[in-house]
Amino acid sequence: MKNDKLFLTGKILEIIHGDKYRVMLENNVEVDAHLAGKMKMKRTKILPGDVVEVEFSPYDLKLGRITQRK
Repeated sequence: MKNDKLFLTGKILEIIHGDKYRVMLENNVEVDAHLAGKMKMKRTKILPGDVVEVEFSPYDLKLGRITQRK
């Protein structure tokens, strides 16, 4: 089940707290997301308006992980 992840593109709406963000996905669904570990290690800056790739588990589609800034 390791490969059952969903990847969607979205736009950052706001920074909630620390590394938590509110993201509007391409299908007009608003979700919360946090930074992936490698993005934290590289100290990637994410600002409102940035387009990002969000990874979801098939078990919880309300919380995602930001894996890439585009």
